[in-house]
Amino acid sequence: MSPARRGHEDHDARGRRGGGMRPLKALVSLDEAMRMLMALARPIERRDGVPLLDALHRVAARDVVSRIHVPLVDRAAMDGYAVRAADTFRAGKFRPAEVRRIETLYADSVPRKRVAKGRCTEVATGSSLPAGADAVVMVEDTEREGDAVRVYSPVHPGENVSRQGEDIRRGETVVRAGEFLTPAKVGALAAVGERDVDVYARPQVAILTTGDEVVPPGGRIRPGQVYDINAHTMASIVLEAGGEPALLGRVPDRLDRLTAAIRRATRYDLAVFSGGSSVGEKDMVIDVLRAMGEVKFHGVAVKPGKPTVLGVVNGKVVLGMPGYPTSCLSNCYMMLVPMLRRMARVPPAPEKVVELPLSKRLVSAIGRVEFHTVRVEGGTAVPAYKESGAITSMAHADGYIEIPANVDLLEKGERVRVVLF
Repeated sequence: MSPARRGHEDHDARGRRGGGMRPLKALVSLDEAMRMLMALARPIERRDGVPLLDALHRVAARDVVSRIHVPLVDRAAMDGYAVRAADTFRAGKFRPAEVRRIETLYADSVPRKRVAKGRCTEVATGSSLPAGADAVVMVEDTEREGDAVRVYSPVHPGENVSRQGEDIRRGETVVRAGEFLTPAKVGALAAVGERDVDVYARPQVAILTTGDEVVPPGGRIRPGQVYDINAHTMASIVLEAGGEPALLGRVPDRLDRLTAAIRRATRYDLAVFSGGSSVGEKDMVIDVLRAMGEVKFHGVAVKPGKPTVLGVVNGKVVLGMPGYPTSCLSNCYMMLVPMLRRMARVPPAPEKVVELPLSKRLVSAIGRVEFHTVRVEGGTAVPAYKESGAITSMAHADGYIEIPANVDLLEKGERVRVVLF
């Protein structure tokens, strides 16, 4: 919904079509809201097969067992000379050991000659170790004239050699089902020759916007209308949290159209809409949800974002966000992200937190959790919150602070915990 329609979204009552006021009375705490949300967050069971390059930040759906050793064979770990270590034991800075070069290998070369006593093979890093050799002398510790190689530092058996299977053994599990695929895990899959990966499907999230005044970005706009901010911020949140957004567009303020839109949205894994969850004249979403399914809660003791609704229709979660852009985005971070990440089987988002002194006094209301966006300037936390309709309250902020429900005042200079975006 637009700022014009959302007016005072944290007020307790507003007019309804058909007369009367229906205030948000039975507010649930943020903790209780999260408990109910997470209880409904069922991990996706569907699976996809994706190319290795598309596997980053997906979740493996099966164990991957290596069919090969990595390395396949013993190989040189340094540029230098493959030798019999015993031939170098008496080598020293002033009395070098001398061996004779019989072959030169590159990383992709196949050795053809065996290294016998008093012989060596020139090798590059990654070269297969020739038969007979059991160590590599670094090129820095040698001098060569023609095929005569002088060794100035002894090596022990196995020195500067990567042994067959030292990294991964044939039959070893490289990635386990349920593991989040980081760049290093993608690299491990590449190391054992996997071209495609079985992963869990991403949650598909239907995104709806209510309100006759909402216009898609790029369209013509007139007084009384607003561009659709929320659909795009919600879709971005869904992408960032491991889901696939499906923008179903704007729903007119008509019961039949809203009912049809929610029915269509429940074909997806999760339905999220903005607007229509407050107590205004056209806020009919609650009536539709109650008629189609069950409303778990309507109203959360949090600011911004009080008029939030959680419902279940056709066995699917329907999450209604406030229409004000800041409230909508704030609640997406607080509620939608952890729920969606659990559905996507990805680990919880790590918090980046700094403690800073507050740049000015902040007053809060007892009885509800408040979130205030802040900028980090000059080593202090500067409040950035304007009002619920201002998207720049979030866009121009570096993070947020949480004021507990039992705190009504934070003094200037008091150290606060800033969770960075």
